Amino acid sequence: MAYIPRLKEKYLKDVVPALMSQFSYKNQMQVPKITKICLNQGLGIAITDRKFIETGLSEMTLITGQKAVPTKSRKDISNFKLRKGNAIGARVTLRGERMYEFLDRLVSVALPRVRDFRGVNDKGFDGRGNYTVGITEQIIFPEIDIDKVTKINGLDITFVTTAPTDREALALLKEFGIPFKTR
Repeated sequence: MAYIPRLKEKYLKDVVPALMSQFSYKNQMQVPKITKICLNQGLGIAITDRKFIETGLSEMTLITGQKAVPTKSRKDISNFKLRKGNAIGARVTLRGERMYEFLDRLVSVALPRVRDFRGVNDKGFDGRGNYTVGITEQIIFPEIDIDKVTKINGLDITFVTTAPTDREALALLKEFGIPFKTR
């Protein structure tokens, strides 16, 4: 029997029927789903010291289980001592089973490790059903060895969904177990 990630199974068994009844969809194909999760980490300090790019790439690779790619600057900015083509960040795009595995680890392990955590903000929607949340410290992920961290960096996590509205995307992400703030 082939391995199916826990949250993928939950999506098929629990999330689809719940959203079909909540939004009165006529067909299962109308139910929104998460298509990809994009992680992005800006490493502006890497302009002065190149080793921060290498550590950032290795940390992103550890967190996601997929090789991270450096992001490069598009133009010269003299005030920031930035040259076109310099590596200034790291990014990873997760799809399929790795996406569900990362989401599972994020919800069940990483987010509860945030200090004074009261839920993620629900103002990160873009109007088209996509949601972005900022993580202030990469050390909330258990894959990162805190003793080897030289500098604490934040990262952005974007959930790209097929939901046409923010309301439907919010319901989808709540069903997956993402803890949003209650007012």
